[in-house]
Amino acid sequence: MDAPRYQALGRAFAHIARFHPEITSFRRDLHAHPELGFEEIYTSGRVQESLRACGVDEIHPGIGKTGVVGVIRGRSTASGRMIGLRADMDALPMCEDNDFGWRSAKKGLMHGCGHDGHTAMLVGAARYLAETRDFDGTAVLIFQPGEEGFAGARAMIEDGLFDRFPVSAVYAMHNWPGLPAGTVGINRGAMMAAADRITIEIEGKGGHGAHAYLTVDPVLVSAHVITAVQSIVSRNVRPIDAAVISICAVQAGDLGAMSVVPGKATLVGTVRTFSVRVQAQVEQRLVELCSAVAAGFGATAQVKFERIYPATINTAPEAMFAGDVAQSLVGAHNVERNMEPSMGAEDFSFMLQKKAGAYLRIGQDARGGAFLHNSRYDFNDEILPLGAALHAGLIEQGMPLHVADRPATAGVATSAVS
Repeated sequence: MDAPRYQALGRAFAHIARFHPEITSFRRDLHAHPELGFEEIYTSGRVQESLRACGVDEIHPGIGKTGVVGVIRGRSTASGRMIGLRADMDALPMCEDNDFGWRSAKKGLMHGCGHDGHTAMLVGAARYLAETRDFDGTAVLIFQPGEEGFAGARAMIEDGLFDRFPVSAVYAMHNWPGLPAGTVGINRGAMMAAADRITIEIEGKGGHGAHAYLTVDPVLVSAHVITAVQSIVSRNVRPIDAAVISICAVQAGDLGAMSVVPGKATLVGTVRTFSVRVQAQVEQRLVELCSAVAAGFGATAQVKFERIYPATINTAPEAMFAGDVAQSLVGAHNVERNMEPSMGAEDFSFMLQKKAGAYLRIGQDARGGAFLHNSRYDFNDEILPLGAALHAGLIEQGMPLHVADRPATAGVATSAVS
C-alpha cells in the first residue's frame, strides 16, 4: 500500500501495527475455517482463546447461540459509560476460487464478505484496549453470529445482550471494496436498506398446451405480474424516496412437459426500502396489483410479504462522532461523510433499533475486481491495523480518560504502513 495515500496517525495505530502479523495470521486462520450462521463453533472458540490471551476482563460465550461478548474496563470507570463494538463472524454457502494458502478448507463454504477480517480487527482492538486501558468506562466487544440471513443480531438481543451489557451506543464496521484502502465512509442517516422477501402464489387452471383457451394460464399471468409490479416504484413511490422490487425466481410447470399448462406458479423476490412508510406502501400496492392482474385473467394471486431485516439507520450524533474519530486517524480528505447508502441489507439494524450508534464502511480496494460475495474475494490484510485502531478510537474518544488518570507515556505517535 502506498504510504502517501494511507498514513494513519495516533498512538493506537502505532501500537497495533506492532502485532499486525499476528492479527493477519488469525484472520487467515478464520478464512481457512469458514462456518455458517449459528455454526461458528471453531470461530467463537478462537475468539475466546484470543480474548483470554489479550487479558480482557470478562468473556461471555453462548449469547445468541454462538455469539461471544468480551468486556474490558478502562483505567477508570468513574464515568459509568459503556460503549459496544460489534463484528460479525459467519461465512457464506459458496465455493471459493482462490488458490492462496489460506483458502477455504471446507467445500461449499467461504468467507466471501470479509467477516473474518471484521472479527480480526475487533480482536486486534481488544488486545490494544486491554494492554493500554486509556479510557474511562467499559468497552463491550460483541462478536456476532449469523449475520448472513440468520438475524444473529436479533438472536443476541433476544438473549439479553443489552440487558446484560447496557451500552449507551454501539458501532459496527464493514469492509467496502468500492472504497480505496485507508478511507472510511459514513453518513448521518440510512446506510443499508431493509430487506424483505416476497412470495407470490398464482393459481390458475391447468390443461393441454394445444387447447390453451380452456385453461387459465398462470405462466401468462406471472409474466404480466412481473411487468406490472415494476410500475410500483416508478408510479407509486415518490422520486425522492428509494425502493427496489426484484422478482428473482419463477417456478411453474415441468421443463420436461412442453405441452402441459401448469395450474400454479410461484414468484419469489425481494423488496428494498429505507423508509417504513415506503415499505408499507410497497407491500400494499403489491397485494392490490397482483390480485387485480390475476383477476383480470381469471386467476388468483396471494402475496406473502416477509420483513427480514430492517433498514440500517445511523443516529446523527453518533455518526458525526464516528466520522470525527476516523478523521483523527486518516485525515479529513480520507473520510466520506456523505456516503451513498446501499440497497443491500445488514442485521446490525436490529441493534440500531435498540441503541444509538453508527455503521461505518472501511475501504479495502476491489483487488482483482472482486466485490463482496464474489468467489475470488479476499479481505485486504493491510487494513487490519487501521480497522482495529478505528475501533479503539471509538472507545478512547467516546469515553475519554481524565488527564490526571492518563499514564505519563501517553502521547501521540505517527506511523505509516507501506
